[in-house]
Amino acid sequence: MGLIALEGMQFYAYHGVYKEEQLVGNEFTVDIYLQTAFDAASTSDELADTINYETVYLICKKVMQVNTQLLETLAQRIIAGLKHQYNSLQQEPVKIRKANPFPGSRVQGASVELEDNFVTSCPRCGRGFICYRDDSCMNPDIPILPQTLMELRRRYKGCLCDNCLREFAG
Repeated sequence: MGLIALEGMQFYAYHGVYKEEQLVGNEFTVDIYLQTAFDAASTSDELADTINYETVYLICKKVMQVNTQLLETLAQRIIAGLKHQYNSLQQEPVKIRKANPFPGSRVQGASVELEDNFVTSCPRCGRGFICYRDDSCMNPDIPILPQTLMELRRRYKGCLCDNCLREFAG
């Protein structure tokens, strides 16, 4: 496992609770730390086998362009965008810092840090695997009858690893 960091991404945006913030805008800094496996990329030396920094930046830029009241909302949207782009993320702390956090303040900045850990244990066999707790759970590429899938969700109350899912594939 390795860590890819993009630090100090700068954006001028119109986020905030106060009307002045949404009209005048402010400086925001985003730091992201992505934990992922480096095995394939370290041997192939191919960009396709790792996380592209430019793609990460573009996801952040897109999220930062949508006016939002709370930094917490921005952080969650960035995490959602990244986990849907890359299926190998194990953890991804995101920190967003806002300069001059409210009109008339003498505060250098305020920040929010949100972290999501996607490594979980299979409730059936106990193996660790990556689970994003969304529509990609219960790997849709493994052919399982809808009735069987419904029963597995009811019985195990969570996602199963691919190895266990393959045992129920039709």
